[in-house]
Amino acid sequence: MKYFYGVLCLLGALLPYGMFVPWLIENGINISLLVAEAASTRIGAFAWLDVLVSAVVLIVFILVEGARMRMKKLWLPILGTCAIGVSFGLPLFQLQREL
Repeated sequence: MKYFYGVLCLLGALLPYGMFVPWLIENGINISLLVAEAASTRIGAFAWLDVLVSAVVLIVFILVEGARMRMKKLWLPILGTCAIGVSFGLPLFQLQREL
């Protein structure tokens, strides 16, 4: 399973950033434009709100499950979730559990 989670970590980082980096190169760090474009349609807002709620749930899960299992470096999947997204943070936490 550790290889499976490792591959998902890579995909979970590369796929989202594959879309974000070109936007960032084109628009720079423009938070107001990012939020405006993300919420410009109902389906976009739906997707962002779904990810936001999922990220909060994942962070709580990491803290509770990680403490229960006495895991170290729980900050890594939390940082990964905040910096990249649930698509990276969840498989990273699962990888840490496997290791």
